[in-house]
Parts: sequence; structure tokens; C-alpha cells
Amino acid sequence: MSTKGGVTALTRRNYRLASDVDKPRSTGIVNEKLLSDYLHHVFPSTKQGPTVASLRKPLGFQDLGSHLEKLLAEGEAPEALRDPFAEGRLGPQPVVLDHTSGFEGLLFVDDDLLGVIGHSNFSSIRATTCVFKGKWAYEVLISSQGLMQIGWCTLSCRFNQEEGVGDTPDSYAYDGNRVRKWNVTTTNYGKSWAAGDIVSCLIDLDEGTITFCLNGQSLGTAFGGIKTGPGVAYFPAISLSFKESVAFNFGSRPLRYPADGYLPLQDPPTADLLKAHRLLGCIKNVLSTSIDAQDEKLLEKDSAAWRLHGEPTVLIALAHIFNHFAPLMCKVYLVEDVLMNFLLGILEGGGSVDEHPLIQQLLDLFWLLMEDHEVNECLKQLMMSLLRAYRFSPIIPDLGFQIHYLRLTTAILRHEKSRKYLLNNVLFDVLRSVVFFYIKTPLRVKEAGLEELIPTTWWPTHFDKEGKDEREPKDESSDERLRRRAYERGCQRLKKRIEVVEDLQVQILKLLLNNKDKTTGEASRYIFLNKFRKFLQENASNRGQHPTALCPPEYMVCFLHRLITAVRSSWDEGSRKFPSSLSSEDAYVPPQLFYNGKVDYFDLQRLGGLLSHLKKTLKDDLASKANIVIDPAEIQAASMDDLDEDEESGAAQRPFGAAAMGGALARPSWLSSPTLGRANRFLSTAAVSLMTPRRPLSQPEKVKVRTLAVEQRTEEDIEGSHGNDGLLLGRPQEEPDQPIADKSLLEIVDGIVMMYNLSVHQQLGKMVVVADEVHEYAVALKDTEEKIARCPARRADILEELHKSQKVFAEKLNHLSRRLAWINATIYSKEKMLDVYWLLCVCIRTIEHADNTASLFAFTPEFYLNVAMNAYSALKNYFSPANSMDELPGYEETLTQLAAILAKHFADPRIVGTDIKDSLMQALASYVCYPQSLRAVERIPEEQRVAMMRNLLAPYEQRPWAQTNWILVRLWRGCGFGYRYTRLPHLLKTKPEDANLPSLQRDLSIASFQKPCPSLLLQRHMAELLSLDKDMAASFLNSVLNQLNWAFSEFIGMIQEIQQAAERPERNFVDTRQLKVCATCFDLSVSLLRVLEMTVSLVPEIFLDWTRPSAELLLRRLAQLLNQVLNRVTAEKNLFDRVVNLRLPGLESVDHYPILVAVTGILVRVLVDGDAQGTSRAASVLLSDPCFQLHSIQHLLGEPGDSSGSSAACRPAAAAPLAPAAAGSSSERKHFSLHAYADYISLEEKQKVEDMLEFLTEESKQAAASTAPTSEEDLCPICYAHSISAVFRPCSHKSCKACINQHLMNNKDCFFCKATITGVEDYSKPPPS
Repeated sequence: MSTKGGVTALTRRNYRLASDVDKPRSTGIVNEKLLSDYLHHVFPSTKQGPTVASLRKPLGFQDLGSHLEKLLAEGEAPEALRDPFAEGRLGPQPVVLDHTSGFEGLLFVDDDLLGVIGHSNFSSIRATTCVFKGKWAYEVLISSQGLMQIGWCTLSCRFNQEEGVGDTPDSYAYDGNRVRKWNVTTTNYGKSWAAGDIVSCLIDLDEGTITFCLNGQSLGTAFGGIKTGPGVAYFPAISLSFKESVAFNFGSRPLRYPADGYLPLQDPPTADLLKAHRLLGCIKNVLSTSIDAQDEKLLEKDSAAWRLHGEPTVLIALAHIFNHFAPLMCKVYLVEDVLMNFLLGILEGGGSVDEHPLIQQLLDLFWLLMEDHEVNECLKQLMMSLLRAYRFSPIIPDLGFQIHYLRLTTAILRHEKSRKYLLNNVLFDVLRSVVFFYIKTPLRVKEAGLEELIPTTWWPTHFDKEGKDEREPKDESSDERLRRRAYERGCQRLKKRIEVVEDLQVQILKLLLNNKDKTTGEASRYIFLNKFRKFLQENASNRGQHPTALCPPEYMVCFLHRLITAVRSSWDEGSRKFPSSLSSEDAYVPPQLFYNGKVDYFDLQRLGGLLSHLKKTLKDDLASKANIVIDPAEIQAASMDDLDEDEESGAAQRPFGAAAMGGALARPSWLSSPTLGRANRFLSTAAVSLMTPRRPLSQPEKVKVRTLAVEQRTEEDIEGSHGNDGLLLGRPQEEPDQPIADKSLLEIVDGIVMMYNLSVHQQLGKMVVVADEVHEYAVALKDTEEKIARCPARRADILEELHKSQKVFAEKLNHLSRRLAWINATIYSKEKMLDVYWLLCVCIRTIEHADNTASLFAFTPEFYLNVAMNAYSALKNYFSPANSMDELPGYEETLTQLAAILAKHFADPRIVGTDIKDSLMQALASYVCYPQSLRAVERIPEEQRVAMMRNLLAPYEQRPWAQTNWILVRLWRGCGFGYRYTRLPHLLKTKPEDANLPSLQRDLSIASFQKPCPSLLLQRHMAELLSLDKDMAASFLNSVLNQLNWAFSEFIGMIQEIQQAAERPERNFVDTRQLKVCATCFDLSVSLLRVLEMTVSLVPEIFLDWTRPSAELLLRRLAQLLNQVLNRVTAEKNLFDRVVNLRLPGLESVDHYPILVAVTGILVRVLVDGDAQGTSRAASVLLSDPCFQLHSIQHLLGEPGDSSGSSAACRPAAAAPLAPAAAGSSSERKHFSLHAYADYISLEEKQKVEDMLEFLTEESKQAAASTAPTSEEDLCPICYAHSISAVFRPCSHKSCKACINQHLMNNKDCFFCKATITGVEDYSKPPPS
């Protein structure tokens, strides 16, 4: 006997000593007859009949070894007969993928040579074994549902990057992505497959047929009469496109769906199977038998109640069994077929896992009687089999299969020693264990049993004017209400069943987060934390470089929600023990984690730039605010060159994974081999030493921080002890000393935020597509029903087609509504919404605390701001309207906090990244589009509001001015002239194309169709700033006018190119990108005009008070631009008209209305609404502009005007119109007229336009009458439009004021002599002598 871990153990090397015949008493058996009966009962011979016990040969421990060997040899086939399946098959055993010569293209191949991922356009690979006679089968586990062709091929088939299995003669394939079969030609066949399905490939070479099955259901004979005979043999083969992945089972594991009469390509281990089942039978006998030494008899008992009490007789018997059983349990086939099924059978009775302690006892037995390497391999194969079984189980209504496998996984992980071994070596290194937390979405509703759970379907049938669903329509009929409620009850039934699975998944994570199991070494939580961090590192590092190495985002979504639940539970459990500590409801990540080097962010971007740069530039701030001293030598070592060297050395230290033989690359680490992540390094801790002041007045004591890789950290490094703050080292003075129960959970929360940023948000956006499809089909169905109602009875042909369409739409909606119920339960439920909301609050609090550290805020990782913005976007766009945001706890306060963050940081000089700055600007632009969030912006402190407006009014040059302009426009929308529309009049019946935009851009696109919600408060702040700060007002308006000039000029240039292309006689296509840019320039022009309208409405004195230094110049520039826009847009049969009438896709927003009403709003404000002096000045400037044409103003009201009348009269003789009108053609087409938009323009606004037209007509007549002829000598030599009115000093050259003022904005040199201008004086022509 030996001792292992303090427990008496019987190893195979010495347990026979305890059963020596000279020491019978050491067995604890007082009666040899009872021992013999016990051993005969435990090890019964299959050849013995029902003999009387008294006639049986006595059996003792000294004979047990030979007896057991004879027992295991019974029924074993002779050596010569052990391969009955060899006939009809050629090739080595075991059967694997041919990674040496049987492939084409680039592939990742798993370590076991059974899994493969495509890494080029269309890669192909075949197996090492072929068949030429008989009936054979193999299975393919579909890991991704993309383009793949699976089947059989001969050795003569030659594939390339375009042609694969099924594209050549003598190759046959099934493609579940396109639902077709392939053999040179292609036809429809089978069903669509999904990730998690199993395809069985069957070939009958006796009949010459090939058949495929999907999840055990035959899809019918795919091919008949295939080529057979001498020299023809078929290999299993597959072709797959980039990033698609599968795993093969040729028979190395039991086939999930064996077909009658078909043999697996690889022989099952028949002899070992027989031995394993017999040994398992012996184990069952031990578990169900007890020895009554007093009455000297054997007792039958319930095996579930068996306990390992250390009885010598039982232990020696078990040791004999495990001497043979342990080596067998290292083989995957036996583990899956024998051990896993046995353990599953223990849990079949139901009840909680705690009610089945037998599995814990068996695992104790495994660790006691098996060698460490054997139990390690056994547990690894067992978990791999469980994960495969869970992932590839079909979905049934009660999710019974998934629950069954999760219960066994939970039972195994409850065993402390097994759990720690699996955490250290298997769950993250060998397996993609996040699969255990994934609930796959069924594509085939009928097979998933959703018709039983949700017998009644429902979809929205009431829509508002803009095509949106009405949440609670008032005119809902009683039948519709009954259907909706029945559908909701079905959804609740489904949700309850899914919650059972989710609860089991959370239980697993709670076991992994256990920090009390320290009896056998480091607690599970700290092992999990280090593995979780490496998992995040691998996914963050490979993003964009090796997409096949990433964990799929659909798995990440489920993993995130389960982890949040488990972490919050553990957090609150710890805070209950320490009432003064922070609860999970108020959780945040303290800012010192971002700079004290305890947590590795693996080169992720910080708000202030690279970490090495921040440590150089902010070393003094770190010393003064956080007591962190950076060693100068270490700063130098952290340069970019050293980082590159680290990368190269890290890449050289990656020996794990399958060798890339012949071009077939190793498969990613999350599927097979130990982690392939980069070598861990802590760049920050390498250069940090800390000073912890013991007393306020004493000299700080320096404490060196150990530089550790993630896997080397211990509990003390994380939690701290004896004055060591662990993760919270370097607390800044501004940070409150708030106790936190478990510091390790802080790093997990930080990892959860990072995980959301990596891929979870993107996946949340993708799944909204199903809800969008339901909406589209519902609208189409309602439209079809309305057409049926209107269709005359005599048109039976049309009626028939409409009824067919109605049936198709209804069937599709039945399917989609059930699928949507599943997605809402697993992804968009109320509980999931609360998880995302909690994450949003964590990010907000973290950013607020980091912001308080002043310059140290630059160390904060960018992803915290990204997650704050994206989580809010998800709550608003993805979870609503199924779940109302208003019901979230403290939602109004959270909105205000987020508004304060956006308002402060969109122009924060501490943030240097261009992408994050753009994201902040887009988020703020979206924020001000919605009444609720806009009111939140108005609730932030006045000082912050004014600072935000000041930043928005900064000159537009050298910054993302389009988003800034958008924000200002949204603040004005609803107040401008004819600016109360939600969508443009001609676009009311179209749908915005925004589904494929990135999250924030999509949010911005959706926001553009919200009802106007102007902010009078922010308008007032803007007016005060522009009125008081004259220099800022001038620079702001000059930049707006410059951008307007550029945007409209670009737009005109582009529509000229489009028109030229349209007029060519040959068929041609305009680039869609060019159309999109053209529409963008038009939209920018309109929005810039609206900002000018807002400015001239709020602060008219900027243009009309000529005591301000640049007022006259700004007014002249404004008049010039307005005249150009009017002339281009209103001229008869002009370029603008022709392009608009083409109605090209992509130019839907280009129309007369938006740009003309924006210009009209500006003109009305300066010519009608102002005081007499202001309107007079505005009119004189407008009329004096050489481009002014009165008929452009008349065009607004649909009046034809006279291009040769008053407009010419008020124009100087030397000027020519920019775009002459087409005389005599006004009656050929209907004019644009503001009168046609009664729903958009009020009567008061129309009256103002009429008053403006009357005023301008009168003013133009007076100007024409009073204007004396001007000689060419008196005209400005620059523009030839105005009289000379200014003289330059000291050179005395002359021009008009408009030209010189505009020139001096950018240049101080004279037009003519290049002398530096020191002053400009008024000039008036002296009277003739």
C-alpha cells in the first residue's frame, strides 16, 4: 500500500502484496468462503452456467489475477479473424485526412488529422483510406454552415481553387449551403444544414449508389449508377471555402447515427470494447454489492448510495479491475461508448446533480487507482466527448440532450481535483470550452419542435405612417389579440425551457469561479482568471490577422451573459460577508488597473496612445498622483523596436499544434492543441516600482513589483496581502478607498467589457436581421391582402397569383415568428437586456472614476468608451421595442451620465485616437436625435453644456466637421423653415438601407428618420457664444461658408459627370460609390445651409450689424453662395433637373425641396424677419451680387418669372449669369412650388416668401432706376462686379472691399505687387475737375 495525497492508495505496482496468501487477515475478510462468494459475484464467468455455489471452485485474491485475465479472454476472436471488414477497403488504420499529398489549397488541419478549416478560396482534402466494394459510411460534424461540398472522389480526381469535390467526373458531393448535389452538373437535393448538424455520407458499391443523411434522417439516394469495377475506389473527400470548418468521424469514435448495413471506414476496437464492457460490469457489481461480515453474507444495495470507505476487500477487487480498465480509458472510442454512457446513466433518474454523489465517488476512485497520466487522458477524452455531444445534439422541444450533457459536465466539474486539472490543461488549452455556454439557434423550426411549443404564431399587422410597428395598436381585433397572447404564452414556455439550460451553464461557471477550494493547491478562480485572460489575448491578437483562430461571436454572446450572471453572484456573495464593500450593482473597474501593470492589455490602444509613449510622457504624473516611479532604463527598454523584437521572439516560441506538413496548416488552438497565443509579457509591470506611504510625513517606501506572465500569477499577486493591494496598487488620490471583497473579480469584469468589444456587439446587431425580415414579410403580406381586396373578381388570373403570394408570405412568417421567439429568448430577453445595461453602467462608472485622475485618464483602454457607446446603441436599437428601455432601473440618470461623458470627451485633448474621436462624435450626433437622450444632454451641468457648444462651434478645418455639423442641424431641426419633416416628402414610401452599416453609423442612419426634437436650451447657449465671442463667430462662419462652397461645387461637378454618362448612346453604368459620394455632398450642402439658417435666426447681428469687423464680408459671401445655389437648382431644364429626373438608385435624397427650403429659410430671415436697417443692408448686398436673378426667387412659388427683366436690370453690364434660364420653356413641365407642400410648409411661411418676393421686386426696380452707368475703369480689377471702394497701404493699389476682405482672410500680400498690406482705407472716386 502507498499513500497518494494523504489517502491510502493501491497502485498496480504493489497492490498484490496486500493479497499475499501468507497475509489473509490483511484483507479484512474473516471468512474465505465469503470472500470467494464475493469475488465470484463481482467477477462472474460468462461460460459457467447456473452452478451451485458449493460446487464452485473457491476464488481468492491469489487467483484473482489469472481468473480476471481468463474472464476477459472469453469470447475474444482469434488473431487471424480480427479484421472481418478488411475486404473492400484499402488504406491504413486509423483513417485520417491525407495531409501529405491528398489536398489542394491552404488548410488548417487538427492535431488528430480529423478536423479541417479552409484557409483559401476553395480548398479540398481527402482521406487516407478508400473503398471499392461493400457498403461504407462516415460522418461529418458541421462546425460552420457556409459553402462546402462533402462526399466521395476517386484518386484520378484533380481539384483546384475553383473546382472541388463534385465538380469533376467520378466525384460526388452534397452541398447543404446551397441545398444541391454535385457531379459535374448540379441539381436541387436535400435540406439546408446549420452549424451543429451531422452529415452521414453512405456509399453502396454493390448497388452503385450514394446517399446522404442529415442528423440521421435520410435525404434520399443522391446518385445511382456510379462507376465501379477494377481500378475504381472512392475516398471520403471535402471541398470548403475560406473559414469554413468541419470535423470527420471515420469510426475513431462511435458513429452518432449508424446506418443499418453500412460499416464505418475505421474498424471499431471490438476486443477492447468487449473488455471494457465486462470490466464496467464488474465495477457495477462492486457498486451494488456490500459484505455483511457479521452475518457472513452478501447484500444487494442501491449503487447510487455507494461510498469509498477504504474497505480493503473492495479496494483490492477494484484495483484488479482498474489494472485492466485504466489503460482502456485512454482511448477515445471507449471513453465515449463505455464511460460516458455509464456516467450519463447514473444521472438519468433526474433531480439535481447534488443528489447523485456516485460520480464524485467514482472520480475519487479514478484518481486513487489510476496513474496520473491515465486519469488525465481519460478526463480529457471524456470532456471532449461531452463537448462534441453537446454541440452536435439535435434540438428537441425540451432541450433534453443539451440538459443531459450539461448535467454530467457539472457533476464532473464538482470534483475539485478533476476540475483543477481540466482548468489547467484542457478547458481552454485543448477544448473551445465556451461551446458549453452556447445555445444554438435552430434554422429548421419543424425539426426543433417549435411548432409544438408555439402552436400559434403572430406578427405585427399594424404600422404607422412611416412603416414602423405599432406596439399596442388601438384598433387590434379580438382575434388578433387572442393570437398575440397565445404566441406570447408559447414564447414564455420556450423561454422557461431555455432557462433550464442557462442555469446549468451558470452553475458550471460558478464552479470555475470558486475561490475557496484551496485544499489541493491554487483556487479554481485564479486558474480560470489566467486562462480567461489568455483566451481574450488570443482573440484580440488574431483579430484581422487569423480569423480562423477566433472564437465565433455567437459563442461569445452566450458566454458573456452566463459569465455576467456568475460573476455578479460571486461578487454579491462576497459583499454580503463584508457589508461595507462595493456591491455588484455599483461595480466599476478602478483606474489603477490601467497603469499599475497588474493586468496585461496586450497592446490594445489606450485613449492617450501607446503605453510605452504614455509611460515616457506621464512619468511625473504617475509619481505625484499614484506613487508610481518609472525606472528610466525600463522606459528605454519599452521602445517600439523592443516591442517588435518581443513579437518576433514570441512567434518563435510557438511549437504547439499540428505540424504544417505539405501546406496543410495546424488547426487553431481553441480546437485542439495547447494555446498558440503570443508569449505573455507585462510591458507595464516591467518598468514599475511603487512607493507606498506608511505615514503622511515620512519618506515613501519603494516596493518593487514582480514582472510575471499571466500563468505565473498567484492569489497573492491578485488579491494582495499584508499591506499589498494586489490589483489595486497605485491608488490615485482622487480615487475613494472603497473596499472590494474579491479583487480577482475586477479583472474578470474588465475581461467581460473587452469581450463585448471584441465581437459580442457585432453579433447582437447581426441577429436583428430576423426581426427585420419578420417586419418586411408582414408589410408584404398586408400589402398583398389589400391588393386581393381591391382586385376585381373578373381578374381571376391576378387573384390566383396574389393568393399564391399570400400563402408564401404567411408560411415564411410562421417560420420566422417561431425562430424570432427563440432568438428573443436566447439573445434579446429582458434578462439579457439587464446584463447589457449593467455593462453600460460599469463602463460609465469606470470612465467617470478614470476621468477624475486628470492626465492619468490617458491610460484608460479605448474599448471602455467603445463599449459604453455600443451598449447604449444595442439597448436602444436591438432590444427595443420588445423590451422598453424606460423600465430599466435608474435609466434617466444613466442617460444623463452617458450624455456628460459624450459631451466632455468628444473634444478631449487627452484622447488622441482618430477612430475613437470619430466614434464619440457619431455617438453624440445620434444622442441628440432622440427626445429622451437630448433631454439628458440638457440635464448635464450648464458649464459642461456651454463647453460642449464651444467645442462644436470651433472652426471646421482639420477636424471631422460633417458630424459636428450634423449635431448642430439636429439641434435646429423642427425650428427651421419647412424643417419639421421626419422624412423627405418623396422618400416616405422607401425604406432606409442601413442594415449593413457599422453600429454607430447604422444608429446615425436610423436617427435621421426620427421626429424633430429641437433643443431651445442648447440653441440659446450657441447664440450667447456667437454673440459674445466675435472672433470665434467670424472663424466659425467662415469655415461653414468654405465647406458649403466646397460641398456644393463637388456636388455640381459630380452630377455633370453623371449626366454626361447618362447621355452616352452606349449602355453604361455609373459607379455606385460615385453616386453615394454625390448624394453625401448634396446632404452636406443642405445641412450646412441649415446651420447658416440657424445662425442667422439666432444671431442675425453677425451678418447685419456692420459695426462687427467681419459682418459685411460674411453677408456678401453668404449672398454669393445663396445666389449660386439658387441659380443652379432653379434654372429651367438645367443639369440639376435632368439628374433628379433620372431617379438613380443612390441619389434618392437629391431633390429640389430640401435645398430650396433651406435657402428660402435664410433669405426670409434676413429679408423679412429683421429690422428695417438689417433688411435694407441684406437686400442691397443680395441685389448687388452679380449672380442674383429675381426669377430664381419667383421659381420658389412656381412663378415663371422673366429672366430678361428685372434681374438683368439690377446687374452690372460686365457680368453674365451663372446659369441662364431656358426662356419660353416654363410651360413644358410643372414648376417646383412651395405651394405643393402644404403638409410641410405653414401658411405663415408661405406668406413670408410672398412678402420677400414683393420686397425684392420693388428693391430691384429701385436699384435699376438709381444705378448710374459705370465705366470699366471704375470697376474692381479683381471681380469686375463691384466699384472700386478700397485702397491698400502702403502700395496704394485698389479693389472693392469684398475682394480685399476675402483675400486678407488667408493672405496679407497685395494682389498686384506682393507687398505686405499694412492697412486698408475707404476709397471714393474724386469728382471730375
